[in-house]
Parts: sequence; structure tokens; C-alpha cells
Amino acid sequence: MTEQITRATFDEVMVPNYAPADIIPVSGKGSRLWDQQGKEYIDFAGGIAVTSLGHAHPVLVETMREQAGKLWHLSNVLTNEPALRLAKKLTQKTFADRVFLANSGAEANEAAFKLARRYAFDHYGPEKHEIISFYQSFHGRTLFTVTVGGQPKYREGFEPTPGGITHCEYNNIEQLKSLISDKTCAVVMEPIQGEGGIVPADENFIKQARELCDQHKALLVFDEVQSGVGRSGTLYAYQQTGIEPDILTTAKSLGNGFPVAAMLCTDKVAKSFSVGTHGTTYGGNPMAAAIAEAVIDIVDSEDVLEGVKKRHAMFVQALKEINDKYHVFKDIRGMGLLIGAEVVDELVGQAKQFLKHAIDEGLLVLVAGPNVVRFAPSLIIPEVDIKEGFTRFERAVSKVAGSM
Repeated sequence: MTEQITRATFDEVMVPNYAPADIIPVSGKGSRLWDQQGKEYIDFAGGIAVTSLGHAHPVLVETMREQAGKLWHLSNVLTNEPALRLAKKLTQKTFADRVFLANSGAEANEAAFKLARRYAFDHYGPEKHEIISFYQSFHGRTLFTVTVGGQPKYREGFEPTPGGITHCEYNNIEQLKSLISDKTCAVVMEPIQGEGGIVPADENFIKQARELCDQHKALLVFDEVQSGVGRSGTLYAYQQTGIEPDILTTAKSLGNGFPVAAMLCTDKVAKSFSVGTHGTTYGGNPMAAAIAEAVIDIVDSEDVLEGVKKRHAMFVQALKEINDKYHVFKDIRGMGLLIGAEVVDELVGQAKQFLKHAIDEGLLVLVAGPNVVRFAPSLIIPEVDIKEGFTRFERAVSKVAGSM
């Protein structure tokens, strides 16, 4: 007899670094999920901006089946066709000349930060090693990436952390000017801060950051782990800014839930990752690459990207209409289908209450810090699911508002 699996099983066998909700989803289709009891949920969370094409997308299911019958894994002693096809498409569609394939956003960022330091070491020597990042940024959970990230809570208890990293206020160009120097090897930024509260970068700030990097011979690194692969309304958010980075990282939506990531860079920078300088066991495996290629083919189309813009307007309008009734949000912001609603002062620290009540109503949403409710649904979520989802969200909001 198969042992029954319940939420209590988590508390028995898993390391307690997560506190998952009481429900256990067991199946999904499109933007709807069903739990062990058969209760239906509409998915406005997207696995934290991951399932960009929803659950069990038929093209991706067939791609996985086809590749599974051919080749799962080799090693980086050999290359493979799906990895090369994916890399070629990524370079054709972006600023980049070269690609390093990995398994997660943290791995892609780890590679990016190492490459930035190695490039500076090769060209200017060991003194040019300093990295500037931004407060409230998030770049992953490895020791290097939590140090570059601008949230001290993720570093606490893991010190000593790598040195040579400074943090700046996001969108504060004068402070960035005061911090950058000829010892700076890289400025690392998200075009829109995700975990930091869904805060877009000012267009002028990005342009001046690029100019400062050029003046000081520093690399500009864009973390598009969360904003990339269509979520912003373009394939990558930087494509709306008029400037190009030297290095870009992408993951999350790239595999629609299958672990895959990539670091993209220019040819001149890539040369500093010569044979043996960096590596990964699973990065670039044919299964992951085949799925990511299929995702790119679907997402990078006019129908999907224009649809993201239309759905953005629907989400913002629905949130405003709900807020006009209940007055629980003081700001609604974001790009494409990465949207944040910041709670009013009376609800500071209580964003998770919206998540909790939404689950009770059959809806999955997210938070971005303690004060922002986050929405990151499938890029192709049906309009009927959006309307029904907000009907459920309004019921959740009414419960939160009733406790104010």
C-alpha cells in the first residue's frame, strides 16, 4: 500500500526552510490547478514568475516526451544539438554573442559575477574587483549571490561573506556616481526589482548607469531572471530601455518550470571564461535545452508579447476597481505581467494576509516582501481566468479590509 502523503509529511521529512501552504496541488492545466481534495485554484502566481505558458502546455509536454526518447544527458565533455540550437536562438534574439547554460537563476548569476571579476582581472589586474549592487535586490541564494543581493536578512548567519561588494539606493544616480570608481568591475541590477517590491528602474537611471560603467571600464550586468522571457512585454526588459548590458542572466520562465538558466554575454567578455575556468554538471543538458528552445519559440511571437501588454492593462484595471472599493493599496506598479500592489500604511507588514485569504478563495497570488502583493501569471492566461481570478481576489480583499 502506498503511504499517504499530506502537508504533515513536509514537517516530518523536509528541512524547515520553507513554510508551504496547507494545500498540495496534484495537477494543473493552463492557469488552473487542483489539489488533493479536487479543489480548483486559479494561478496568478506562476510558480513565482516561472510557468510563463501555464501548466501542461501541450507543445512543451510533447517536446519533453520526444527528447526523453532520444537523449537526457551527456556531459560537457560533449556538446549536443538542443543546447546549440537554444544558444543560437538566444544570441540571434538579443545583444549577446555567447551563452553559458546553467540550471537556475542563482547559478546563472554566480557565473555572471565570476565572469565580471575574471574579465577585470584579465584586463586590468586584481585591484579592479569591486561590485556595486542595489538595496532590496535579489540575485539568488548562493553565498556570492546573497552577498551581491541587497537584502541583509539573506546573509545573516552565513558570514563571513565575499568582500568587495557595495550597495546603492535603486534609481539614485547621484549615489551611484559617488560609489563607482576605477576599482569597480561591475554594476549589477535588475531592470525591475522583483523580490524587492516590483520596482521598475527609471529609464534615465539605466542610461546613466550604462554611461558610468563605460567611463570606469566596468561591466553592466542585468539580472533578468524574473523579468525575462516575455514577462515584461518584450523578450527581455532591457529591450525597452535603448541600452544594452555586457552580461544578462535569464532563468525562471525560460524553462516553464523545467530547471534551466542561461548567462548571455558579449564576445569580448566571454573570452575570460577560457577552458577550465568555470563549469556545471547539468547545465546545457539536452532535455532542458530542448524545452527552453520550445518556450522561446512560443513566447517570442507578436501574439504572445502583445497579449502580455493587453493582460497587463486588464490586471491593473481590475486592481484599481477593487482598490476603489476597499482602499487597501497605495500603489499599483510593474511591467507586463510582473505587477505589484503595495499595501496602505494601515496594513504594513501584512501583505501575506492577501495570499492566505486568496488561497481560501481558490486563487494563488504572491508577495514581494512584507508590503507588496505580487502577480506573475502565465503570459497566455485566458481572459476568462483573469476575470474569475479577480472575482475571487475581491472576496479575499474584503476579508483583509474587514480586519483593518
